[in-house]
Amino acid sequence: MPLAVFPVLAPMALFAAAVFGFANPGRRPRLLPAVAQILALAALAVSLGSTIVLMAAGPADSPLIGGGGFGLRLRLDAVSATMLLLVSFIGWVVVRYSAAYLDGEAREGAFTGWLCLTLASVMLLVTAGSLVQLGIAWIATSLVLHRLLLFYPDRVQARRAARKKFVTARLGDLALVGAAALLAEAYGSTDISAISSAARAGEGGGFAVAAALLLAVAAMLKSAQFPTHGWLLEVMETPTPVSALLHAGVINAGGFLLVRFADVMLLAPNVLAVGAMVGGFTALFGGMAMLTQPTVKTSLAWSTVAQMGFMLLECGLSLFPLALLHIVAHSLYKAHSFLASGGAVERVAAIRRPGPVAIPSVADVARAFLLALVLYAVIAWAFGFIVHKSPQAIALGAILIFGVAYLLAQGFADAAPEALARMTAAYAAATSVSYFALQTLAIWLTSGTLPPAPTPGPLEWALIVLATVSFGFVAIVQAMFPLWANHPAAAGLRVHLANGLYANALFDRLVKGWSIRSAS
Repeated sequence: MPLAVFPVLAPMALFAAAVFGFANPGRRPRLLPAVAQILALAALAVSLGSTIVLMAAGPADSPLIGGGGFGLRLRLDAVSATMLLLVSFIGWVVVRYSAAYLDGEAREGAFTGWLCLTLASVMLLVTAGSLVQLGIAWIATSLVLHRLLLFYPDRVQARRAARKKFVTARLGDLALVGAAALLAEAYGSTDISAISSAARAGEGGGFAVAAALLLAVAAMLKSAQFPTHGWLLEVMETPTPVSALLHAGVINAGGFLLVRFADVMLLAPNVLAVGAMVGGFTALFGGMAMLTQPTVKTSLAWSTVAQMGFMLLECGLSLFPLALLHIVAHSLYKAHSFLASGGAVERVAAIRRPGPVAIPSVADVARAFLLALVLYAVIAWAFGFIVHKSPQAIALGAILIFGVAYLLAQGFADAAPEALARMTAAYAAATSVSYFALQTLAIWLTSGTLPPAPTPGPLEWALIVLATVSFGFVAIVQAMFPLWANHPAAAGLRVHLANGLYANALFDRLVKGWSIRSAS
């Protein structure tokens, strides 16, 4: 078997599990939970083996390409191997969790079938070597996920969310199909490797720029960017395994699309600039709205909106290796958060003193931000970050360190225990070291696959300054929130943020003409 064909065994294992599930669609299907878990574990083993094969095959800038039969064309490189391993691992965890969570449901077997079919579609998406396979897998993933969103079809909220997701997804599908047609016209090929190589050489012209625009639109719609984010907040009527799969897996397809076509996107700096602005606003908006939510799952959903916005910001700043790293980190974190959300109420109830331990003063906040920036400079220097990294990456590190400053401010408050101050300082240092270490590793692993960030021009510098100032301002406001939380203006702002600035209500009106039946 050619080395590049080996990864096709992973989705094939999940396809087999899906067929077995559809053949036993009822309650407590015999052997299905065990068979599905074994096949999901087999897919994980294949993904791990594919990564090992890639590492042993040669330089990272020589991807393994091969046909997998049934019209498949597979591409195995640092990006696809990382995504395949990630999807198979999360898939195995979700399948195991579903065996207990759905036990006794009337359509337990059918749920397992749709779940495994969704995972198989995502695996074919991330290993696609041609535009044709990419498009088919992209559309199939959305359509199959739709069946999971409607697992409880009698729930009105589930049907409304699925309808909105259906409308958004179809618009994204049209954008991707249009981008694929333009890329095929621009480069005379549907092979993604050939397209990326030609784009890296500066070829493509106007068709490539137009394709980059449509790719960005498809990615924004897929990753729930403002103002089309509302559907992601309303899919909580589905079983928890579906929420975990959606927020930790499928939602990342938009970011993966931009990372996969990074060379094409660099041909359209204006498109990247728009993406950075949309993503930056979505990240800030989602992060603020998340703090106003009363329920665990809704708060996690807003967190996903914010994280997807930040990932789009990274792509807009041409930091594609960091966007890939972000996908991995966010997926693992969010899968655990959703699967463990059932015990969140008990854990909160066990806390005797809810709310902030201490309220920092303005001086405490100032000291925290100053120390965080000093800490950032020292650790960055230790990693050779300032000398060897792009201005975009330096700005991104500064943005992330603002979150560390928020933690430090809590520890610096006069009423905070000394142990808390030491703990937050140690946590801040460990977080900074981990970030820079993982960032260095991500850039090294993808150095031959993903292009480095180009030298910023005037537009890019303006975006860098705008992003840094905006995130810094919001971080300071959050750190000082306890000081002005009781002000009437703050109360009004909390209400508006809790309702997502009413963007979702406007989107509801836009799709009001669509009947529920049309999306089911």
